[in-house]
Amino acid sequence: MKKDINWSNLGFGYFKTKYNVRTYWKNGEWGELEISSEETINIHIAASCLHYGQEAFEGLKVFKGKDGKARVFRWEENAKRLRSSADGIMMAKVPDELFKKALDTVVKLNKEYIPPYESGASLYVRPLLIGTGPRVGVKPADEYLFLMFVGPVGPYFKEGFKPVQIQLARDADRAAPLGTGNIKVGGNYAASLKSGERAHKEGFSSVLYVDAKEKKYIDECGPANFFAIKDNTYITPKSTSILPSITNKSLITIAEDMGMKTERRPIAIEELSTFDEAGACGTAAVISPIGRILDRDNNKEYIYCKDNNAGPISTKLYNKLRAIQYGDEPDKFNWVTILDV
Repeated sequence: MKKDINWSNLGFGYFKTKYNVRTYWKNGEWGELEISSEETINIHIAASCLHYGQEAFEGLKVFKGKDGKARVFRWEENAKRLRSSADGIMMAKVPDELFKKALDTVVKLNKEYIPPYESGASLYVRPLLIGTGPRVGVKPADEYLFLMFVGPVGPYFKEGFKPVQIQLARDADRAAPLGTGNIKVGGNYAASLKSGERAHKEGFSSVLYVDAKEKKYIDECGPANFFAIKDNTYITPKSTSILPSITNKSLITIAEDMGMKTERRPIAIEELSTFDEAGACGTAAVISPIGRILDRDNNKEYIYCKDNNAGPISTKLYNKLRAIQYGDEPDKFNWVTILDV
């Protein structure tokens, strides 16, 4: 373990480690996994990722338990979602075996960067798939690069597990209903940058987007899924332009195991005033409780955390999921894989 890192004061950003791993798809097959200490890649000036957005990525975390073991959370779901993204924009697909080999290798090579148990930090893993074959005409590439790098991270939002303020905006869309919103590709995030930066400048952590077609229903919550609590029910939006969050899926399962009802359905904007709790969930933040939503267009406020503390159910869900990830509670859902590092 690295001794010169202030583990408990880490933010969420790029952190230089020793190695990353890479493999290339050429002539219809993946090559051998390569180990690299380079932080750059050398690609053709006409690579399809640069011109036509053939790029997809994932994010997953490795946690050091009290027992010293390194655990990765639901990596199979990340591998599956990366293949869905590849299928959506016609890239070569990464099989489970290659994804897992890359994961095992890159974590083991950088094991000294896995934060200790008591720090509250984790090792973030970023798989990346890009089209490298040269294209000037609009068509899929014939060559691809799959790489994976890691770095220790703290909470995504500086508040940590404290209520954040969210801005609801109707004048921006992150994805179209039949576009790429349901896969994890860079274009969705590029489309959110302008409204996201505006929200930050106006004092908000993120943007709550509404459906692009009718502007009536809740969609994504910036870089995370939205959920709400009402009448002992966990409610999350149903939409063709929402990324299927692995964290959200896990929280639904935990909520049901806790005896709660769960609903995935369209959520009208007007319904925001009826919820007891609200939150944003994803790999990076796990759960960010929402304290306040401001509807930017009509200056209407929705308040959920008056005392600047997360609601009781959001807190219980957060603690339960974190306990499973760190190995503090039994892994009854078989979500955790212990890595040989």
